[in-house]
Formats: sequence, structure tokens, C-alpha cells
Amino acid sequence: MAKNEWFGEWFDSKYYHVLYQNRDTKEAEAFIDNLVGALKPKNNSKILDLACGKGRHAKYLAGLGYDVTGLDLSKKSIKSARRYEQDNLTFFSHDMRYPFRSNYFDYIFNMFTSFGYFETEKDNVDALKNVAVGLNKKGTFVLDYFNAKKVVKELKARETKTVKGIKFNLTRKVEDGFIIKNISFKDQEKKYKFQERVSAFEKKHFNKLFKKAGLKMDAVYGDYQMNKFKPSSSNRLIIVGSK
Repeated sequence: MAKNEWFGEWFDSKYYHVLYQNRDTKEAEAFIDNLVGALKPKNNSKILDLACGKGRHAKYLAGLGYDVTGLDLSKKSIKSARRYEQDNLTFFSHDMRYPFRSNYFDYIFNMFTSFGYFETEKDNVDALKNVAVGLNKKGTFVLDYFNAKKVVKELKARETKTVKGIKFNLTRKVEDGFIIKNISFKDQEKKYKFQERVSAFEKKHFNKLFKKAGLKMDAVYGDYQMNKFKPSSSNRLIIVGSK
């Protein structure tokens, strides 16, 4: 399924978690607080964290009292996430291109640019169709993406990061509608190479994909403080949608 796709290999690698170990958890939790403040979910709301990684944010949502399910393609990430499981928090390994549950969730969250990895439009539309299937009649979908326009404009072609004694060499480019990051490094005398390929989707692209999937855009925000989206300067493209 995802064996030969970059995300299937990279997200299951321990080096992915090494490179990105300093991601800002406080910022992520503040975003969830702001999102919950804007959406005002009922106490018993069923929430799906789609592409949940190791489950930190699903755990935070469960701590707020919601009934939370976390899904991720990476079996290793889900194995790690399951240490958080409790009565209102469960995790499953699952590919978002395939249906999970029907007419079930009050909210589906896809956070921190966890979309746009697929090579074909069909895969992207299929994933969004499954979101529509998973939502109940009055359900809400939140997709949090980078602002591709700004990312492309400010793209740093080369960068070196040393984390836990490993020197990661990063190169970036835009090609065929994808923002591509090549990652190379050496650990214990062995050389490694990985690649990230994320679609440079702008609001207009999502509008097209949402329509094909039977979803509509209800609101668009530009940062984790839920300010208005500005195409040239916002850091994020946060779409709130529904069926």
C-alpha cells in the first residue's frame, strides 16, 4: 500500500522522529485550545485525529473530555501512541485513502500539514471523500496546511541541522507542483537518504478537491490564533469545512 511511497518509509523511520523532535508541543496545544474555543464542541463529541502520529495531540484532546480516535499510517507511531489509550482514547493504524467509519464523527481534524503527500489527484480526493463519509450529518472537518504560497516564496534551498549528534543535510526545491525536501545523513558509518514530497496546494486547489469530495469550505484562517487568512503573509491555511 504505502511501502514504496516516501511517507510509508520515512514516517516509520526512527530518524524522522529525531529530526523533528523539537516541534513545538505548546504551540500545537494552544492551537487546539483556540480551535476548540472557536468550534465549541459538545462535551461528548466524537473527534477523529486523522494522521495522528504518536498521539500527543489526540491525548490532549482526550484530556479535554472528548471521545477521541487517532488514525495513522505508521504502525510504529500507533504502537507508541497506544500507551496513551484510555476509555475515551483509542488508536488504529489506517490509510486515509480507505474508509474507516461511516456517519460517525462530529469532528475530523487533520493537523500540521498531514495531507498532500499523495502522487495523484484521485488519492487526494479519495482521502477527502472518506472524511465526508466519516462525518455525521452536522459534522465538521478541519484541515490545517502550510500556506504554500509563502513557503515557496521563502524556500531555503540548503540547510544543515545537527540533532543528537547526527548531521542532517537538507535540500529543498519546487518541482511538478510538489515542495520536495531531500534529507541525507550518516549514522554509525551508514549513509541514509529520504525524501519528503508535499503538494504545494493553495486555497484554490483545496476548493476544487473539496467540491470533488462532496465537502464545502465554511471558514478559512491563517494562523493558530485563528486570524483571517492572508494569501501572501499567513503562515497557515486552516480550512473549516462540512458536508
